[in-house]
Amino acid sequence: MELTTIWFILIAVLWIGYFVLEGFDYGVGMLLPVLGRDEAGYVGPGEATKARTSPEGGPHSGETRKRQMLSSIGPFWDGNEVWLLTAGGATFAAFPHWYATLFSGFYLPLLLILVGLIIRGIGLEYRGKVDSRVWRVRMDWMIIIGSFIPALLWGVAFTNIVNGVPIDANMEYVGGFWNLLNPLALLGGLVTLSLFLTHGALFIALKTDGQLRHDARALALKLGAGSAVLAVLWLVIMMARNGNAVSWILALLAALTFVGGLFMAWKGREGWGFTGTFVTIALATAALFVALFPNVMPTTLADGLSLTVENASSTQKTLGIMTVVAVIFTPIVLLYQSWTYWIFRKRVSGHHIPTGVHHAAVTEETAEKEHSRS
Repeated sequence: MELTTIWFILIAVLWIGYFVLEGFDYGVGMLLPVLGRDEAGYVGPGEATKARTSPEGGPHSGETRKRQMLSSIGPFWDGNEVWLLTAGGATFAAFPHWYATLFSGFYLPLLLILVGLIIRGIGLEYRGKVDSRVWRVRMDWMIIIGSFIPALLWGVAFTNIVNGVPIDANMEYVGGFWNLLNPLALLGGLVTLSLFLTHGALFIALKTDGQLRHDARALALKLGAGSAVLAVLWLVIMMARNGNAVSWILALLAALTFVGGLFMAWKGREGWGFTGTFVTIALATAALFVALFPNVMPTTLADGLSLTVENASSTQKTLGIMTVVAVIFTPIVLLYQSWTYWIFRKRVSGHHIPTGVHHAAVTEETAEKEHSRS
């Protein structure tokens, strides 16, 4: 197998890893105002979070439910983003012409994604630093918006990449921002958005306990029904335009695993339900890359030049060195991340959440004092 083909496959694997792992992070972030409610009903950003039968921060409050949700992704979200950084770096090194055309032509949407990732990271890291409801509301909005933007725009971007964009004979993108917001691309954005929401709801059901677990599973079934319709429509159009026999098979398997995952969630088997959406996203992404190959960015211009794994790649020497490095370090990264998921595999219960930021700080300080005295 040619090194160019090997690196195309490796980049596809990196994107698959990013979407199946970071996808549930996005879903959890976007579901904060939906599942962050107490016994009195819906509690969104800016609304009171006092439970009807317990004080704010108690085991049944909306604030506690939000902290359960965020704690479920706390050990994972920043590690999951490494897949994106590695995919971008691998593309830059292995296919520099692809990287240059993609990042120059898709500059504005990629910038919006970057801004979303930045404000989301700030929200996740600093939400618990100040004991203020106003502060937490602002951080909630940063998490929600910062999760929504990438979840939508990655679908838009990949639909355009596979379906083709105007690229001239000099390998330059000659379209504008609005060319990227065509109906099919927007449909692709809605597909990734809805899939990540379903994926995130099932992750919450898998990683939390109590009423939040049941609410998340019920919501996943509702979200999954709408997502299935959008995904089937989008995949059929994409495969009809760009697919081959292998990509059609992968798309069909993606649809079957999605239905199977929702069925298992309906039966109360959250682990199998989450596995279903996990495999669905992986197969759907693989179907796109199979449909794309041997192109990396096809052109829609009659006199344009499509970027392929051959004309967009680095030299064989560069690819050879990269291959040696990848063979050594990729297993190490996979083992470390697998170890992380294994260590933090248990559910997060509302009773594990301290009653308020100030209470948590005081408790930690008291514990340190008691330890020093002993």
